[in-house]
Amino acid sequence: MAQGVRIAVVVGSNRKGSINQTYARALERLAGEGMVFDYLPVGALPLYNMDLEEEAPTVLADIKARIQAADGVLFVSPEHNRSVTALMKNTLDWCSRGSGGNVWAGKRAAVCGASPGTRGADLSQMHFRQIAVVLNLEVLPQPEVYVHVKEGLFTEAGDFASERDGGFQKRFLDRFADWVVRA
Repeated sequence: MAQGVRIAVVVGSNRKGSINQTYARALERLAGEGMVFDYLPVGALPLYNMDLEEEAPTVLADIKARIQAADGVLFVSPEHNRSVTALMKNTLDWCSRGSGGNVWAGKRAAVCGASPGTRGADLSQMHFRQIAVVLNLEVLPQPEVYVHVKEGLFTEAGDFASERDGGFQKRFLDRFADWVVRA
């Protein structure tokens, strides 16, 4: 795997105790020094409104600059009503508009998600991929990563409890890092 690949991370849930925040942190520990995760403060963005573009929130410039500086973007998100979360859609919209233009264009990314539901956020990822095409965001085609969260998936420390799960997630991260550096 490439060393020190800079990854901007968008977590599509900002609730306390977020499963996907736990999942993202487990991925970060699993990646070790091979990837440097930068968690973007997307919860600070107001609900997108074109009227706000002229005087965009200051956090937007920071988020866009961090995306541009990153080698790739990792989207980690649950599913809400068989679609992307409102937070995820809001982030996609803000970062594709206004000052600085569409920072997603040509950026390599991966999407994954965790859910207590047996489908593990698969439908939200399918919808995410449809949106990504319009934004010219290049999403890693394989593997598709849908995590069914059940008791025992994570240790008390928040790592993957089984070698099987950890191994799969590590292969996903390695593939993503290699794909990003080949851009």
